[in-house]
Amino acid sequence: MPKMTFIEKNGEPLEVDAPNGLSIMEISHKHGIDIEGACGGCLACATCHVVVHPDWYGKLNEKRDDEDDMLDLAFDLKKTSRLGCQILMSDELDGIVVALPGAKTPWD
Repeated sequence: MPKMTFIEKNGEPLEVDAPNGLSIMEISHKHGIDIEGACGGCLACATCHVVVHPDWYGKLNEKRDDEDDMLDLAFDLKKTSRLGCQILMSDELDGIVVALPGAKTPWD
């Protein structure tokens, strides 16, 4: 099964199982990670905002305009910010690293 790592707000990494087809938001909920996802993944809020490690950002699907609009509402926006509901896990993303907003990351 693919894995992914969340960098939590305290800067600690947490590696979790990341089943193919689930969004990063859904994976976070499955493992009790502090990502809200208030709209349930229908691209109507920015509460599933994550900061993608730069090494992985270019491997993601293209960001759509409506996601970009929602990201304007996000806290601690970075160049590699995405909405977790828009990133679906696949074998190609096995090992992806994302940080929660406000987390101290080694790539900052």
